[in-house]
Amino acid sequence: MGTPPSSKAPPPPPPQPPRESFARRYKFVWPLLLTVNIAVGAYLFMRTKKKDTDTQEEVPNVPPRRGPTTVATVAVPVTEKTISPSPPIIEPEMLRDPIPENQQRELFKWLLEEKRKVKPKDSEEKKRIDEEKAILKQFIQAKSIPSLWYVNISSNPQH
Repeated sequence: MGTPPSSKAPPPPPPQPPRESFARRYKFVWPLLLTVNIAVGAYLFMRTKKKDTDTQEEVPNVPPRRGPTTVATVAVPVTEKTISPSPPIIEPEMLRDPIPENQQRELFKWLLEEKRKVKPKDSEEKKRIDEEKAILKQFIQAKSIPSLWYVNISSNPQH
């Protein structure tokens, strides 16, 4: 005699397929992570390298210490070369076209609006701003405006 059919245990569930490993599941993410890591490392390396070169340039030239040292002197033949003096290179000054009077008036109006927006910190700054606004108002109301067309663009500040 056996056990009745209603008391049978349920059949075992079918075996699940093995899960993929973490690395295989996200195989498309790894190149991105590697690229980002290299980029951040390069950025940090270049930033610190730039700071090092900046600090080296800022250090004043300090003469080396003179101590008890022995230096061997060797006679080196000196050859003189004649260098023909060349005239210094002078960059031409770039002259711009004159600014039309109506554009100058618009510029002065814009400056006046900006001066009105400024909040002075103390009475001296308020006086200075008021004086600048008065000058701008005079320029706007004047029949002729002084010429503002000459601009020296050269990098040589001799003038």
